[in-house]
Amino acid sequence: MTEAKTSLKRTLIGKVVSDKRSKTVTVLIERRVKHELYGKIVGKSSKYHAHDEKGEFKLGDVIEITESRPISKTKNWVATRLVQKASLV
Repeated sequence: MTEAKTSLKRTLIGKVVSDKRSKTVTVLIERRVKHELYGKIVGKSSKYHAHDEKGEFKLGDVIEITESRPISKTKNWVATRLVQKASLV
């Protein structure tokens, strides 16, 4: 059987906020959730370090990251694809 296997790894889409380290990008993931008590929609954000082997992603790019095995102390995500190139200001 040649069925397409669905991946169990999590994927997130976020913006590159730092590309200063070699082979690593910092990605900001923003999400909107309902406050548990007051019911208001609030913005929450998290930063993840993602492995970028070729150094192809730059500051401001919107990319997809996928969960992986631990690569270093703080890195257990891998940058998989470019969603949107950074717009020139």
